[in-house]
Amino acid sequence: MDFTIALFLIQDGIINGAIYALLAVALVLVFAVTRVILIPQGEFVTFAGLSLAAMETGGVPGAVWLLLVLATGAAVMDAGVALRERSPVKAARLAMWNLAPAIAIAAAVLILVPLKLGLAVNVVLCAALIVPMGPYLYRVAFQPLADASVLVLLIASVGAHLALTALGLVLFGAEGYRTSPVVSGSFQIGPLFVTGQSLLVVGATLALLAGLALFFGRTLIGKALKASAINRRGARLVGIPTMLSGRIAFAMAAAIGVVSAVLVAPLTTLYYDSGFIIGLKGFVAAIIGGLGAYPAAVAAALAVGLLEAFSSFWASAFKEVIVFASILPVLLWRSLTSTHSDEED
Repeated sequence: MDFTIALFLIQDGIINGAIYALLAVALVLVFAVTRVILIPQGEFVTFAGLSLAAMETGGVPGAVWLLLVLATGAAVMDAGVALRERSPVKAARLAMWNLAPAIAIAAAVLILVPLKLGLAVNVVLCAALIVPMGPYLYRVAFQPLADASVLVLLIASVGAHLALTALGLVLFGAEGYRTSPVVSGSFQIGPLFVTGQSLLVVGATLALLAGLALFFGRTLIGKALKASAINRRGARLVGIPTMLSGRIAFAMAAAIGVVSAVLVAPLTTLYYDSGFIIGLKGFVAAIIGGLGAYPAAVAAALAVGLLEAFSSFWASAFKEVIVFASILPVLLWRSLTSTHSDEED
């Protein structure tokens, strides 16, 4: 390996690591607030990327129907709780609160997408379509288990991932798709050819991470989420609704998935099941970073990206094995050095 090849590999590693950093941050955020290891995080990326690809051709993405199904499920569950409390007016209000946004978004997508109004409109429609899936998914799959153990929540997360993967095949088909780059063109820096899209990946990742730092440090909602993450019981005692915190965390995770899709879909072909591998690498980074610290997760994600890039050069057939096996010494070291603590009741 000469210096030029090493530079190319470092470039690829940093670009991939930036995407993994976004996913790792989303996983840390959701786990800190809800104790859910969000394995379906990758599905937010693939559904957003495939929806955006469908919109570019003027076709209505299948995610529209998934949004309506999830909204209906959330409406039925919330209304059922209100009816058990003998409050039909509250049940009707909660049902409309869940259904009205989904119906409005679906109508906007059905009307505007065939007009082919351009990339900016498609990105906004894609975000409006995918982001609400986060809170709906939390309500349907995880909120009923909010007080369960982490293991039970993990099993539910695996089940949600498998269900969404199967639905992805039904809604989008088995073909892979790419989207048009947000920033076209390229230029040369020494021996490296740098594309505008790759610069956008790094720049958008840095901007989003800085925005998240400001959100958690300066806004009331961000501080409430931090309080829910630090001590859920204490947050409830001071009036912070932890269920709402969970929905907000899932919405933010879905939004990060949309950003990741806009960045990565022009660089690689996405299939209905691509989210598993993408999300799993973000999960590896989150575990290596400690599943509790955002800077550590970002640093670990960059390390995972670089490890993947150099592994593809030295042992391309085993690069996935090498990346996923990197978690083993970290887990072994932590099992030997950490002390046991009981989970919060």
